[in-house]
Amino acid sequence: MLISGARIVVETLIEQGCDTVFGYPGGQVINIYDELYNASDRLRHVTSAHEQGAAHAADGYARTTGKVGVVLATSGPGATNLVTGIATAFLDSVPMVAITGNVACDLIGRDSFQEVDIVGITMPITKHNFIVKDIEELADILRMAFKIAKSGRPGPVLVDIPKDVQTARCEFEPKAQPVIPYPIIYAAENKLNKAAQMIDSCERPYIYFGGGIISGKASEALIAFAEKIDAPMGCSLMGLSAVPYDHPKFLGMQGMHGHYASSKAEDEADLVIALGVRFSDRATGNKQRFAKNFRIIHIDIDGAELHKNITADLAIKGDILDAVERLTAMVEQRNNPEWQARIAELREEENERTQSALSHRYPKDCENCSVSCQNAGIPASERLLPYDIIDTVSAAAPEDSIIVTDVGQHQMWTAQRYPLRKPRTFLTSGGLGTMGYGLGAAVGAGIATGKQTVLFTSDGSFGMDLNELATAVTNEIPLVIVIMNNGVLGMVRQLQTLFFNKHYSGTTLDRRTDHVKLAEAFGAYGIRCSTKEQLRDACAKAFSCGGPAVIDCIVDCDEFVLPLLPPGGSIDNIITEIK
Repeated sequence: MLISGARIVVETLIEQGCDTVFGYPGGQVINIYDELYNASDRLRHVTSAHEQGAAHAADGYARTTGKVGVVLATSGPGATNLVTGIATAFLDSVPMVAITGNVACDLIGRDSFQEVDIVGITMPITKHNFIVKDIEELADILRMAFKIAKSGRPGPVLVDIPKDVQTARCEFEPKAQPVIPYPIIYAAENKLNKAAQMIDSCERPYIYFGGGIISGKASEALIAFAEKIDAPMGCSLMGLSAVPYDHPKFLGMQGMHGHYASSKAEDEADLVIALGVRFSDRATGNKQRFAKNFRIIHIDIDGAELHKNITADLAIKGDILDAVERLTAMVEQRNNPEWQARIAELREEENERTQSALSHRYPKDCENCSVSCQNAGIPASERLLPYDIIDTVSAAAPEDSIIVTDVGQHQMWTAQRYPLRKPRTFLTSGGLGTMGYGLGAAVGAGIATGKQTVLFTSDGSFGMDLNELATAVTNEIPLVIVIMNNGVLGMVRQLQTLFFNKHYSGTTLDRRTDHVKLAEAFGAYGIRCSTKEQLRDACAKAFSCGGPAVIDCIVDCDEFVLPLLPPGGSIDNIITEIK
């Protein structure tokens, strides 16, 4: 059939299984929006408050469903507003197709109105990108974008479409099925045999896994492997939710703000088996010290990650599900009673250190920020502690809720404490650390799943994305936003306290924003809490209100995220309490 380029875009998206597009209209994509209008019974469009929010929403959609998220923006500032969202997806391996409009081909390179080289701008933060200058190639390029986005290690792909390509017409033949990913790369048999020999000969195995376990659908295989070799498991931030929080072999997140027992067990192991994970600086600390005591087997679908940050004793490129299943069949069934006894000791030591840290809280009002007046008159025993907030919210939320965070102290507290049970139920910006990620991602997750969604954020992060509350309200998303409001930029303030002589430069916000009134102005339910009893009542109301709700929780500005491996430090320098 003879149709326009704009309609080809819409028909190809539908052909590829896309049911939702997030975006913001503009002059250079108006033709595509006209076709979205005509196809509104087959393809939903969600208009965000800002293109960055739309990109994060497509990201949240992709993380919760495993499908490719799609975002659409106009040229110039519309396209550049996507950049942070694309970079966030790139560093966290999220499959996304970003479609941008551009000026007509004969105007490119002439500083035309709202013209920008978005292909050049996004080249370092995409798996691939395209500019389509021939309508005959449009459908196949869009199909290729989906194929690339979901093949191997997933990631974002950008397709830039000039205005004249959108208005031109050509013959279009839809495909019967969506494109399939490129063929799976399987781990070499001889390397897996060597890995099995290393595992069978070690005494203290430790499994370190990441987000590749989730994207590779390898959670069940991972658990079976850990149980067969009787090994404790720890994970990166991106690996959270792959294994139920209460599995007896799971020690939680390791690294800079990870669980003490998990980080210590890794350091005391004689063999670390790294699965679907990269060795980022937050996971390793001082790289020269990191692998001092153990050998490493590293398995990943992306060969570029092997030996990139840490040199492995054995590096294996291949599909993670296949590799783990085959490796499980190769290794011997075993028990490690002495190693498990040591793990039990580390768990107990972690509990003791946590209780000791809790006993050294800051009971007096802070003199350096406005939070003190909000907490004035409230006994220290009744004030809201971060873990209390998370425990209370998790008790009130449905078990299958989608948990989202922004970036900062609240992110680490949630990662340490929330009882995650199933894969694809925890969304956070791990690689880029994007403040302002959370609300857009929560919108995408809520729309994708229809499930109750919970966003843990802070007054600092919420200030960067609160405009997307309008999107949440308009779309009646079942979303509870929990703001840990400490009046400061807590993560940076924490470092200033410990390492910069309490020079609180730029981190005391001293804002007068009333989050309750703000929520109400957007059309959401809002409530403020200063005590545990108030929070319990607030949760009951927020989770039953039927739409977006904001709970503003007053938290002391001197609450720290612990444990802490100092920047550039190692497990030898771990800080577990501040006296």
